[in-house]
Amino acid sequence: MSQGEVLGPLDESVGYVLKRAANALRSAMEAALRPLDLTVPQYSCLEVLAQRPGLSNAELARAVFVTRQSMNLVLRGLQERGLVARPDSAPHGRARPTELTPAGRERHREASAVVRAVERRMLEPLSDGEQEQLLRGLVACVEALGTE
Repeated sequence: MSQGEVLGPLDESVGYVLKRAANALRSAMEAALRPLDLTVPQYSCLEVLAQRPGLSNAELARAVFVTRQSMNLVLRGLQERGLVARPDSAPHGRARPTELTPAGRERHREASAVVRAVERRMLEPLSDGEQEQLLRGLVACVEALGTE
């Protein structure tokens, strides 16, 4: 696109439609997680820890796409509710590894099921092949921009 080109109709802009889809997904996830008393960042933290236990605050923040300060608040809230555990001091260095508690694993299972149902609802209009193509296309977009 040269400097003189303009974006064109928003409904034909991949970036704009992608942002709309992301907002719709987040809203649907928030509604689905509300009965479990979880926010999207809290759920995301539980999901990441279920798949990669022992991450530090900074590692979790990167994985969940929030600041370290925001992740500290998320972790503190989850810890107060008995869903995650962190040692009082770091075993080495400054990083304190975080793990799910038994209650956290149970809440993760419940939350993961409702979020998966939201994702299935979102993808319902697409065939299996279209879903795979969408995933491959989104991964290629992320890689093209060199982020993550």
